[in-house]
Amino acid sequence: MPRSPVLGADIGGTKVNLAIFEWRDGRLSCARTASYQSLKLDGLPTALELFLGRGVPALDAAVFAVAGPVQNNRAQITNLSWSVDGEDLRSVLGIRRVKLINDLEATAYGVLTLEPADVLVLNAGTAVAGNAAVIAAGTGLGEGLLFWDGTQYHPAPSEGGHADFAPRNDLEAELLMSLRRRYQHVSYERLLSGPGLVNIYEFLRDTRRGDEPPAFARRLQEEDPAAAISRAALQGTPSLCVQALELFTAIYGAEAGNLALKVMAIGGVYVGGGIAPKICPKLADGTFMEAFRDKGRMGFLMDLMPVRVILKETTALNGAGYCAARLAQKEEYDD
Repeated sequence: MPRSPVLGADIGGTKVNLAIFEWRDGRLSCARTASYQSLKLDGLPTALELFLGRGVPALDAAVFAVAGPVQNNRAQITNLSWSVDGEDLRSVLGIRRVKLINDLEATAYGVLTLEPADVLVLNAGTAVAGNAAVIAAGTGLGEGLLFWDGTQYHPAPSEGGHADFAPRNDLEAELLMSLRRRYQHVSYERLLSGPGLVNIYEFLRDTRRGDEPPAFARRLQEEDPAAAISRAALQGTPSLCVQALELFTAIYGAEAGNLALKVMAIGGVYVGGGIAPKICPKLADGTFMEAFRDKGRMGFLMDLMPVRVILKETTALNGAGYCAARLAQKEEYDD
C-alpha cells in the first residue's frame, strides 16, 4: 500500500469535504479532515489551499469524488458552477497520481471500508461473493455498482438515476402523467431525491388525497420542504406527509430492485445518500423490501440479496481515500 499519505475529497453542490488518509496496521486511517461551504469558495484550489496550507505535504495520490459525470478526468459539478480538471489539480498538488471519479463510484469504494456497525440490515439474504449495487437518494439520485472479478471488487459509476420512471400501479401511473405535464422527461431522480419527495407530496395534495393544514403549509415555506415532510411523516401527521413518504419508500425499493436485477447484485445492495439514514424507521417497516421483492418470477432471487442502509456519513469521502490508496499501489507496481 502507499508509502506516503493520500488525499481524498468529496465535492458536492453545497460542501467540499477533504481528508488525508494513511495506511496503518493494514487499514486505511483518516489522519485529518475538514469541510468547507462550496458557495463561500471561488473554486476547488481555494479549498485545497485552506486545507493543506501553502506547503503541500508529500502525497502518493489524490482522488476527487464529484457530483456529476466524469469524462477524460474532467467534470462539471452538478448544482455548482465549478469545473474540475485533473490536469490542473496535478499542477496545484505537484503530484502525478490525480483521479476524478463520480461520487457514487466513491460511495461504492467506501462500501469496501464499512464495518457492521456502519449499516442497518433490511434483508440479511444469503452472503455470497458476487456483484453488488449502490443506490443513493439525496439532492439527486445516484446509482453505482461493484463488479466482482472473482478476486476483488471494481467499483463503477452509473447515471441510472436519470433513467425513465416506470409506474407499477394506477397511482404511480397518475403520478407519472402529472409530472410529465411539468417536465419533458420524468426520471427516477424526479421522485427519489429531496425535490422528488416534494413532487410526490404536491401531487397527492393537488389531487385531493388529503388536506394540507395551514400551519404545515407555512412550515413548507419557512423550512426545507423535503426535510419537513419526512419529519412530519415519521411523526405520523399530517396524513399527506405519511402518504408521501410511503409512496417515496415504495418507489425507492422498486428501483433498488431494478438496479439489483440489472447488475445481478448477489453480493448485496447498499442504500446510501443523505435521505436514507434520516428515514430508517420507514425503510425498516417492510414497505421498501416489499417493493424490492416484487419482481414476479425473480422474487426468489431478490430474497437472496442482502440489503443494507449505509449509516456512515463519510462513506463517499472514505471511498475516495480508498481509491487513492489503490491508485498509488497500482502506480508503484507499474513504475
